[in-house]
Formats: sequence, C-alpha cells, structure tokens
Amino acid sequence: MVGVFRRTVSFPKNLNRPSQKPHISHHIRSISLPCRSHPLISQIKEDINTLTTWASTSKFHPQTHSNISHALTLLTDTHDTLHDILQLPQTRDSVRSNPLWVENLLEDFLRFVDVYGMFQTSIMSLKEENSAAQMALRKRDHSKLVLYAKAKKKMAKDMDKLVTAIRCITQQMHLPTPSSSSSPAVGDAELARVLSDVISVTVTISVALFNGIAASFASRRLSSWTQMVKLSSITGRSNSSRSMNFKEHEGIEELLEADEVEGSGHSNNLRKMGEEEVRLVLKRMRDLENCICGIESVTEKVFRALINSRVALLNALTLTQ
Repeated sequence: MVGVFRRTVSFPKNLNRPSQKPHISHHIRSISLPCRSHPLISQIKEDINTLTTWASTSKFHPQTHSNISHALTLLTDTHDTLHDILQLPQTRDSVRSNPLWVENLLEDFLRFVDVYGMFQTSIMSLKEENSAAQMALRKRDHSKLVLYAKAKKKMAKDMDKLVTAIRCITQQMHLPTPSSSSSPAVGDAELARVLSDVISVTVTISVALFNGIAASFASRRLSSWTQMVKLSSITGRSNSSRSMNFKEHEGIEELLEADEVEGSGHSNNLRKMGEEEVRLVLKRMRDLENCICGIESVTEKVFRALINSRVALLNALTLTQ
C-alpha cells in the first residue's frame, strides 16, 4: 500500500515580509530655507546695537572718563568677536568670492590702526609732559610749565586731525560685488552688513573720544595761577563743573575739571604760591595724569583688537587663495 504525500512549494524566506521596509536608494529633496545666523553674528549685532545706543544717548549728557572707557571696552569686545567670526569656514568662503571687497576692507582697517597708533603716541607724549610739569611746579620752574601748556594745545590740534582722518573711512564704504553669473548669497550679505556696522560704530566711538579730548584741552583757559588755585580748592566735581560753566559735549568732564597749567600764568604768582597751594595744584595734575593713563590703557586694547581684526581678515583672504 502506497502512502499519500502532500506536495509543498518552497518560497524564499524573505519574500514579502511585512516587517521589513523596502530600501530607498534615492535622496529625498528638501525645501531650501535660509540658515540661522551663527551665534557669533547674533552676539556682535547685540554689541553694535549697544554701541549705537550709547552714541545716541551720550549726546544728551556730559561725557565722563568712565563713560567713554566703557564704550571703548565694548568696542574692543566687538572687534574680538569679529576676529572670531573671521575664523569661521563660511566667512572664508565669502572672502574667497569677494577678494576686491576684502582688499578695500583691509585698507580701512589699516587706517584705523594708523589713527590709533598716532593717538597712542600723542597721549604718551602728553603724559610725559604732565610728569615734567609736576616736577617743574615743585621747583617753581615757569618755563617748563609753559611747555606743558603748549603740549596740551598741540594735543587738541592732533585730535582734530585724527577726527578728520577717521571720518574719511565712512565716506568710502565698500560693499561686496558678486560675479555676474551668481547672485549674492545670504551669508555674504549678512557678513557685509556686520562689517559695515562694525566700521561705522568704530568711527562713531573714536570720534567721540578724539572730540572729547580736543574740546577739553581747547576749552576756556584760566588767566592766572591764582584762579587755578581757587579752582583746585573747590570740593566736589559737580561744584567744580558748575563753576567752569562749560556746556554739554564740550569735553570729558574729568579733563575739564583737572588742573589748567597755562603759560599765561604770571611767573611772580608762581613764586608767591605757598606750599598748600602747590599741594592743591599738584593734586589736580595727578588727577589729570590718572585720567590720561586710564584712557591710554583702554585705547591700547582697542589698538591691539584692530590689529588682530585686520590680521584675521588678511589671513582669511590669503589662506583661501
């Protein structure tokens, strides 16, 4: 007797298994949207807005050493952030595609560096003259005090020249020029706006500093040593400010209130000054020296930040060519 066998059909094990999804070999297209700004771009925009606000509000208040120093410190931070932005790969791509624009920017930053280099030289010379004048006052040496008065007048003229030089930068602002075969990228336009704004606020803050110093040393002079001693004996900066009757925005408050050592002072008055009078005048001169040293320190940082920004911009251009 023959047994009955059922016929079976074999199928591949992995055929039509619902648990497995078919492999997709093609790329899925996505809608292209502008990418979000880099965090450094957002940061530098905030710094620029703060400096712009400072410039607009400072017009309605007397300028002070601490106020202008704060603005210069923030300007240094802004250029430090710009230095970091110039290290980004996307920044270097923009630089590669706009070499002529970058060359013009390098010229602008070179002017900034030159202006602040000249400023450092001028303020260092004034500081030396101030120290020499203090020694001359102790010795009742009127001739050295006349030289100090001339040095301050020269400082005021130098500041006027720096204002003229630095304002020329904003008058020839450059924008990137894309090739005719391509349209400007979103990143290129944003970088161009940031650099333009950084240059603009650098000019604004620098002009405020230079104008403040120029106005301080070109302000109304005292006619004699006797008047100078009377000013030195006034307690409180607010009272001293009111006694001078200076208008707003005519200078930096501490420089205006500091000792006015002028060649117009009579030599006989200098010889007749008592020890207490000399002590009061020397105190005012030391206050002026401290203010000068503070300005010198904060502008030195701006000077170095400007150099670093230019070097970073130069590297971004040369390393991509």
